[in-house]
Amino acid sequence: MSSTHLKSALTLLGPFIALLVVYCIFGMMNSAMFSKDVLLGLLTQTVIVGTAAIGMTLIIIAGGIDLSVGSIIALCGVFAATLVCPPYSCSPPVVFLATIAFGAFCGFVNGGLTVGLRLLPFIITLGTMQIFRGAGKIVTKGTPVSLPFDVTSYKPWMGGAGIPWGVWLMIMMVILFTLILRYTRFGRHIFAVGSNEHTATLCGVNVGKVKLFVYMISGALAAISAVMNMAKSSQGDPTTAVGMELDIIAAVVIGGASLSGGEGTVLGAFIGALLMTTIRTGCVLNSIPTPVTEVIAGVIIIIAVIIDRLRHRKA
Repeated sequence: MSSTHLKSALTLLGPFIALLVVYCIFGMMNSAMFSKDVLLGLLTQTVIVGTAAIGMTLIIIAGGIDLSVGSIIALCGVFAATLVCPPYSCSPPVVFLATIAFGAFCGFVNGGLTVGLRLLPFIITLGTMQIFRGAGKIVTKGTPVSLPFDVTSYKPWMGGAGIPWGVWLMIMMVILFTLILRYTRFGRHIFAVGSNEHTATLCGVNVGKVKLFVYMISGALAAISAVMNMAKSSQGDPTTAVGMELDIIAAVVIGGASLSGGEGTVLGAFIGALLMTTIRTGCVLNSIPTPVTEVIAGVIIIIAVIIDRLRHRKA
């Protein structure tokens, strides 16, 4: 095994062990944690954050950040729900494709402004976070767009008997983008840009194009999360996903990605998202107050960042 593959395996092993430890601790506190229904619930609840975290992983590996992802989920949810409702009454394939295209456009706005103005993505996406959220509230006048009662085609995506379709879709996305990052030229370019932009440019990598595509892919994946959120709540709410960008970024960092860029895995982000869901579910089952849950989640995020810093100092 090469040193690169060994380092990648060790990076994944840490979050996975943390996930097992946290899960077992909550399980010992309440045996219901080990039930089939809770396990299925963990996977289902991870879909929205986990799918969006895949796109955030690409952005962070490329040395960027996106604070607007929660607002994109809210805005795309409103867009999707509007297409489902009369007078449009679009079919599910049209809703999916149109919403994904709209999410990619939101990502294009983020990437275009970041690359074109050469400003920090933190500043750009902090602004677009407010713009996208405000746009959703203006269009809906601050009220959710509820799906018609006779529309049931979206329910299997986040509910029903067996494993919801959204879980399978998330797993497929994890596999797809793992393969893209590991075995394609585009994947290698993402790592190169995040490691050192100047060196990547000297090697012939079109840094601006890579960044633009990464933000567009992240916007498209956030749109998929928005459709899943709509399927779960049966509405498009412009006030939903407030603060979700923090959970998404935390999942990526806990999964071993470096905020300095050039390092990270999609599978690690998925494990990080599953860990965040496990913490929240375990606290609910054990009647731990919400403020304490937030403290626990915050401590784990800080620990993950400290480990990342120590790992880079050692390197």
